[in-house]
Amino acid sequence: MSRKKKYLLRLSIVLNLLLVALVAWGIMKMNFVKEQVFMTEVQHNLVELEGLIAHQMRENWADPNLVTTELGDVLNGIWLGITTGNQLGTLSKNDEQILSHLYSKLSQYPNDTLYSFVELTEEDKKNFEELREKLREAGLGLRMTIMANMDSFMKQAELLEESIEVPLKY
Repeated sequence: MSRKKKYLLRLSIVLNLLLVALVAWGIMKMNFVKEQVFMTEVQHNLVELEGLIAHQMRENWADPNLVTTELGDVLNGIWLGITTGNQLGTLSKNDEQILSHLYSKLSQYPNDTLYSFVELTEEDKKNFEELREKLREAGLGLRMTIMANMDSFMKQAELLEESIEVPLKY
């Protein structure tokens, strides 16, 4: 092989390795973005929802709209996570199904809409109190160790989704 061909072969190998590294780096960044959306917009908000329900229970539901507003944030986060994961092509069909079912089941609970707060009945409060227990059973509660990775979050989401009944009792 001539010297020129050897040089072109080496250059081609180096450029291909750089391309592979660049693609791998891009995939890692996309997965990081997806995980950050789910950790900050869903997991964190579910933990906060559990804490707000506990606070309202201690305060005899003095300000129930804190709970219904936070539930709205959870629902928005799930929707954002599903959309982002689908757009990036990083959300598996199983994960999408779990999250879609969780979204549907959480949508049964009263939540605030833009410029409008809902009034909670005693049944609604009992349902939220049961939701708090289900959140804790799934490992999504204040003063609990929370794993900040997608696999453990999806296990928590699946446990929560399976524990919520359709339709709600009462």
